[in-house]
Amino acid sequence: MSEDTGKTTHFGYAEVPENEKAGRVQGVFSSVASKYDVMNDAMSFGIHRIWKDAMMDWLAPRPGQRLLDVAGGTGDISFRFLKRAGSGHATVLDLTEPMLVEGRKRAEAEAMVDSLDWVVGDAMALPFSDNTFDVYTISFGIRNVTRPQEALNEAFRVLKPGGRLMVLEFSQIPNDLMQWAYDLYSFNIIPRMGQVIAQDRDSYQYLVESIRRFPDQDTFLDMVKGAGFENAKYRNLTMGVACLHSGWKI
Repeated sequence: MSEDTGKTTHFGYAEVPENEKAGRVQGVFSSVASKYDVMNDAMSFGIHRIWKDAMMDWLAPRPGQRLLDVAGGTGDISFRFLKRAGSGHATVLDLTEPMLVEGRKRAEAEAMVDSLDWVVGDAMALPFSDNTFDVYTISFGIRNVTRPQEALNEAFRVLKPGGRLMVLEFSQIPNDLMQWAYDLYSFNIIPRMGQVIAQDRDSYQYLVESIRRFPDQDTFLDMVKGAGFENAKYRNLTMGVACLHSGWKI
């Protein structure tokens, strides 16, 4: 049983006890797992694929590297990584078993079965030894972690010296008018899509709220540096709708 520390955190716009957030996040993603990939295409008009390709372009995977893909869900990042690297190994870790189940069903998973592991686990307490991986990625997942700084600290711990951190996340648009338009779309359209496609409005209401509660680009960059990463920087994608943060364990 989780210890009740009395601390609270945000779950979308709601304040909840810290020890309840992980269970609530599991509930959200268990509910939407079977429609997760379809909803990603619908919500972003397929642009999430361009963002993930941009992540791989910046990362430039090399043969033989070992990837840890945290909050890896249905495997999008791991599949891209293995295809780019040509050879190597990817471990997909996610808090929610149904997401991993959906990932294992994909054709890419069958073709790459010898190069993939699927692990249920918590980003704040990774079940791996120090200095294990060459690359750590987390794509649209760190905003769902109860204490993101602890997840970044864990990323630093499990990466080998010279290892690379890559974080892809929704961000704050550096233009008030564009942010207003994006919020109008997010809060009015995405929950309705969730209701129609996944029969789950509430989970997608949480997802859009969680984006607005996530720190801005520079604040999150300071968190990356605070975990010990060097040469940390970020790139805005699609006018700031999404952002890529990168850092190195020197």
